[in-house]
Amino acid sequence: MNIKLNDKKFEKIGGELSLTDEIKLSEIPDLELYMEQILGFLESKLGHLKRDEDDKIFTKTMINNYIKNGILHSPKNKKYTKEHIILLVIIYNLKNILSINDIRAIFTPVLNDIANRDDDIISLEDIYATYLELKEDELEEFCDTFNEKIILIKKKTQNIMDERNQEQAEVFLTILMLMAQANAAKRLAEKIIDNYFKKIQ
Repeated sequence: MNIKLNDKKFEKIGGELSLTDEIKLSEIPDLELYMEQILGFLESKLGHLKRDEDDKIFTKTMINNYIKNGILHSPKNKKYTKEHIILLVIIYNLKNILSINDIRAIFTPVLNDIANRDDDIISLEDIYATYLELKEDELEEFCDTFNEKIILIKKKTQNIMDERNQEQAEVFLTILMLMAQANAAKRLAEKIIDNYFKKIQ
């Protein structure tokens, strides 16, 4: 599902985002894989989410740091499982917004012993399937809100006579609007972590 933006300036950009084009559970191999295989799989499935071609989805150092920080369990005999992949995809989506400490704070009470799936409040597969569903629903609502805000921005800039200047003003205000939304969501998530998850550690 792509972002459907009604404004012609952003229509093509929205179509390129594919924000819900995530790895389906059925696509995750139920096999034990070595580090290079894990990195290759995640790069092939999530590479389209990179901003720049030279960016890395994950590196060996990053994965080792997640293990050291207790948000990913150690591989057995250097082999990673389907559970590692699910956790890494969730971490990938969280790490651009939350700190490692915040990720650990929300993982700890839900997943308990990160290496033991038997004590999880909710199974990793259920967490992941629900996350994908919620993300798709959220994107639909986001598109509706975005398109409403664009109408408001156009009203605010309609008195700018020069067409090029008007477009630049619209784009600038659109970026500010998106940053305000992102900042509000990030701060709310952090407040929930501070007021709930960090209090039960």
